[in-house]
Amino acid sequence: MFKRMPKFAISLIAAGVLSACGIAPVGPDYKRPELDVPATLSVNGTATNVDWLSWWKGFQDPVLDSLLQEASSNSQDLALATARIAEARATVDQNLSNFYPSVDLTAGATRKRGSENSASFTPGANPYSNDRQLGLSASYEIDFWGKYARADQAAKARLLSQAASRGTVLTTLYANVAQSYFALRGLDAQTTLAEQTLATRQENLRLQKRRFDAGVIGELDMRQAESEAAGIEATLQQTRQSRSNAESALAVLLGRKPSDIVRPVLARGAELGKLYAAQPIPADLPSDVLTRRPDVVSAEQSLIAANADIGQARAAYFPKFSLTASLGQQSKDMSNLFDPASLFWSLVGNLTQPIFRGGALKAVEAAANARQQQAVATYTQTVQNAFRDVHDALNNVSTGNEITATTAKRIAALRGTLRLADLRYKGGYSSYLDVLNAQRDLMQAESGLIDAQRTQLNAVVSLYKALGGGWDASNLVAQGTQP
Repeated sequence: MFKRMPKFAISLIAAGVLSACGIAPVGPDYKRPELDVPATLSVNGTATNVDWLSWWKGFQDPVLDSLLQEASSNSQDLALATARIAEARATVDQNLSNFYPSVDLTAGATRKRGSENSASFTPGANPYSNDRQLGLSASYEIDFWGKYARADQAAKARLLSQAASRGTVLTTLYANVAQSYFALRGLDAQTTLAEQTLATRQENLRLQKRRFDAGVIGELDMRQAESEAAGIEATLQQTRQSRSNAESALAVLLGRKPSDIVRPVLARGAELGKLYAAQPIPADLPSDVLTRRPDVVSAEQSLIAANADIGQARAAYFPKFSLTASLGQQSKDMSNLFDPASLFWSLVGNLTQPIFRGGALKAVEAAANARQQQAVATYTQTVQNAFRDVHDALNNVSTGNEITATTAKRIAALRGTLRLADLRYKGGYSSYLDVLNAQRDLMQAESGLIDAQRTQLNAVVSLYKALGGGWDASNLVAQGTQP
């Protein structure tokens, strides 16, 4: 048996050579859809050396850095995306097996008794017989039309699509954690503002009560002071409630255990004003958005896979060439099983040309073409949404600082208004209502400044997310090539 193995192996190797020398795979080769995209992007930023892979470090807040690290380590969404990559890689490995022969070891033993009354039975012969067999069998389909080559293309493209999808999960996670952290710091600032305002209102109420007791003011002024203090106290309670909810929401994003979500303990870093002052707005934007954004890359890889599926469907119209071989030893007695005379082998070539399938092959190709058109639409829409995200983020960033500066001017003016209204009230030239209105307007403006700063920080984060910041596109090649 083993002396004849080289001839057996030569047959299988010859089949592989024939397959490798086959014609080019049938079906359309991929070509990226032509889209009218802008050649350049611009923004009036100041940060010239932006680390796009770690954009959050530009805010200069170690607590934010540690929260993002914690989230990326514990995220179940990332774990799910990683498992999908492993599944896609296993599919690639499975498809690679189609390029090699399948080889099986076979062994069998048979004992049977023939009928002595059958027409073929020889009188006096032994009706019992034995048969032992040990050998190898192999089969191989020659990929003349590139069916398996297209399947390999599709599997690899879907692997890259899953790898890029993980990048989308990663960039979204980074953005959500950063924006949730900014929301929490904003609520911290709102809480501090409400506490300071409440202390001022309570002091005003104490003075108004003393004036009322002395007969200097009427009951109306005192009741207005009481109402104002109670209103600020309610605002403080609502702000604390919102802050508590923000803490639990951030704890979920960080992937913490349920007991830590119910009683979240979150470190605080830089104050909102300092985060706003450090905001890293890039001066130069990369124009290669189509290759930087993971969702665009994922959509294009899905399109490449759908395009390769058409080739697989068209290959079914052509003849199928297969080769089957077997080699082994067969004997009725175990003592003679490995005798040279017990050798058997066979080599069978087979060609199958589909003639009639009731329209099944045409339907499979039509379905593949339809899926490819769906993938084209999805890719086009993803690109459109990508540039819309960039446009909106640039628009929000460019106007955010202007809104903040205008709000700061309004605060300065309202502080002057409050000072004058208080002087006029104490001088008897106006009512206490003017003072209350000035106090309310000032607190509203100060609260608006906090919201404007938080909104601006979110806009900067959205800009980095829109441009694929936090995801290393160079790792995509490694995802598709590693075993």
